[in-house]
Formats: sequence, structure tokens, C-alpha cells
Amino acid sequence: MWQSQNSKSQVYNYNTDPNQQQPFYPQAQQQSYNSPQNYAQQQYNSPSNNQVPHYSPQGQAIHMNQTGWTDPEDPEAKGIEFNDELIRKAFIRKVFAILSVQLSLTLGVIALFIFVPAVSHFALNNFWLFIVAIVLLFILLILLACCENLRRSSPTNYIMLFLLTACMSFMLGVTSATYSRNEVLIAVGITVVVTVGLTIFALQTKWDFTTMGGVLFVSVIILVIFGIFASIYRNNTLTLVYASIGALLFCIYLVYDIQLMMGGKHKYSISPEEYIFAALNLYIDIVNIFMYILMIIGASKN
Repeated sequence: MWQSQNSKSQVYNYNTDPNQQQPFYPQAQQQSYNSPQNYAQQQYNSPSNNQVPHYSPQGQAIHMNQTGWTDPEDPEAKGIEFNDELIRKAFIRKVFAILSVQLSLTLGVIALFIFVPAVSHFALNNFWLFIVAIVLLFILLILLACCENLRRSSPTNYIMLFLLTACMSFMLGVTSATYSRNEVLIAVGITVVVTVGLTIFALQTKWDFTTMGGVLFVSVIILVIFGIFASIYRNNTLTLVYASIGALLFCIYLVYDIQLMMGGKHKYSISPEEYIFAALNLYIDIVNIFMYILMIIGASKN
């Protein structure tokens, strides 16, 4: 009886004493079981700290940060600036390509008017064609400037831009027919040199001309009023002053529109979807520079 009670007390002491549970094998087995689990967890967390690249099914690199996987097309990703730069460069190339086609068509029409007398005589004898071209030009300008969806929808935007370029080219051809051939060629040469020089200047300068939009717009309104006054009181000196101010103003406008197209560090920029509008702005700037230079040459010789 005493032995059985003693054994019961030993069992009771054994089951309740926590110090006697440590040397048992199950506890050691539990420690050896937890160690690989901790090690595996450390190995699993290490790619999050090192940001090991992972590749999507499309072949694009996706980097892991502390919050998880990050797609490079996400606006908050690091590569968004690089993608914007590529889009902007493609946009600039497209605008210059469209502008080159416009200027080539315009130069061809001007050459046709100054080198083929029959064409110039026909246009001058049928002045109503010039008036129709002016009306169509203003209608197309208003549509392209005010209707955003219209100038972004292809091929409607290309067709309208081609019609506008044709109207402007016809007007310049008729205007060039009233000057001598040498005067027109000199004006074309000066316009080419000025346009190339201002383009290089706009691409390289650190000055931001995109903040001058309001000043330039007010200056154009003043120039129009001054032009009406100069057309009423015709004088060579007054015409020279008017043409010089107009040429200078649209030279600044050309730099302004080029920097709007460039974007980047400039304060204001134009959307890459507005390639038709950007090409139209540059085309109108160059055309006005040519017209004012031609006016200066004609007024100085008279």
C-alpha cells in the first residue's frame, strides 16, 4: 500500500513539475523541428530585401519591394520617367515628320506659282479662289483648334490638316506671285535659316518660354490692330515696322511652340495625343515668319 501511494505521488509530481519535462525527447524534437522552419522563413524573406527581379509572361522585368510585386507600367514605378521620355521622343519625331510634309507641299505650290506664269495669271484673274481659300482656312482652323475629338480622330484629322495646308499653300502661292522671283527665293532662304536656328536654340536653351503664352496672345491682338491701321495708312516705313514686329513675334512663338512640344523640364507641355495640333502650330509660325520676311523685303525695295 505504501509503495502504491509512493508511486502515485511520484507520478503526480512528475506530471506537475515543469522542470522535469525539459530533458524529455519530445521537447528536443520540437526545437529541432522549429529550427529549419525559422531558417526557411529567413530564406523566403530575403528576396524582399534584395529586390530580386522577376519576369512577367510578356518578358518585362517586375521588381519586388516591401509592399509586394511592382509592375513597371504602374505610374508610381521607377521606370515611368523612361517610358515618358520614349513617348515624348516618338511624339516629336511624328510632329516633325508631319511638318516636313506640310512644308514640302507649300514649297511645291509656291514654286509652281513663281516658275509657271500661266498658273499665277490664272489665280490672279480669278480672285474668288483666293477668297474661298481664306474662308475654308478659317473654318478648318476653328474646327481643329476647338474640336478636341475631331483633331484626335484618325484619319479625319489628317484629311483636315491636308485641306488646311492646301488652302494655306494656295494663298501663299498667290501672294508670292505679286512679288518677283528673287524676292521670294530670298525670303524662303532667310526663313529656312531662321527656322533652323530657332529650332536649335529652343532645343538647347535653359530659358523656359512656355510661361509666355498670355503675353504672346496679347501681343498678337495688338499686332492685328496695328496691321489694320497700317493697311489703312499705307506707308513703307509703317509697313517695315509692322512686318519687323510681326516677324519677331512669330519667331518667339516658334520657340514657344517647340518647347511646348518638347515637354520635359518646361513648366507647360502639350499632350502626345495632340500631334496634329502641334504640327499645325509650328506650320503657322513658319508661314507667318515667311510672309513677314517677304513683306520686309518688298517694302525695303519699294
